[in-house]
Amino acid sequence: MAYQAGGQRSVPRPVPDGSEAQAYLQDYAGYLEAVPFPSVVLDHRWDVVLANTAFRTLFREVGPHPTALPGDNFLRFVLFHPDAPSVLGDHESSWCLPMMARFSAAVERNGHDHGLQAIRREIAQDPLMEAAYRQGLPHWIRAVGEEAVEHDGAVRPLLHPDPRWGATQCRIVADTPRTLQDLGYMRLTMVLREAPAPTPRRARRRPRRSAAHLSVVPAPEV
Repeated sequence: MAYQAGGQRSVPRPVPDGSEAQAYLQDYAGYLEAVPFPSVVLDHRWDVVLANTAFRTLFREVGPHPTALPGDNFLRFVLFHPDAPSVLGDHESSWCLPMMARFSAAVERNGHDHGLQAIRREIAQDPLMEAAYRQGLPHWIRAVGEEAVEHDGAVRPLLHPDPRWGATQCRIVADTPRTLQDLGYMRLTMVLREAPAPTPRRARRRPRRSAAHLSVVPAPEV
């Protein structure tokens, strides 16, 4: 598993492309560890291939979950983990909806992928999330524009557990070298802003939710 407690280096997931690809990932893990900001390598299902210590530190207070740990599958974490809003500020509009839009596009491209279909089934099991996916998401994209879906360059709020940062922002930089692209991977780095907001993290922390519901669509009337 790529996500580990403490300061240990990520262990790359096995790749089917032979020893040269595996050796590249081992070396890239060392390179990633030198990056001071949270940085993660994901596959097309958002499974975490590599993550650096800064990434693990960002999510160090996240509680256990059977399927949605941030170091296992980042999309599942954003959508389904009840602790996600305690780290990802403005969770619905800044993180959940853009990720859901990217997921919808991935399902259109790779409709037979078992991993993506499993996430799609989990969305369908939550009536509010399913309504958001089918109805709220297209409305949101029309309202904010296609550029809001793009990861690279987006500035999004974070609630960092380190009080030196606290409630701050990050700029997401999508910087994927050709070799990672050839393996079907993408790299995202959350570049923390130099001037964090003065509001303490604890004052801004949202309460834990019992389920990963969205409020972009009204709850069904009983």
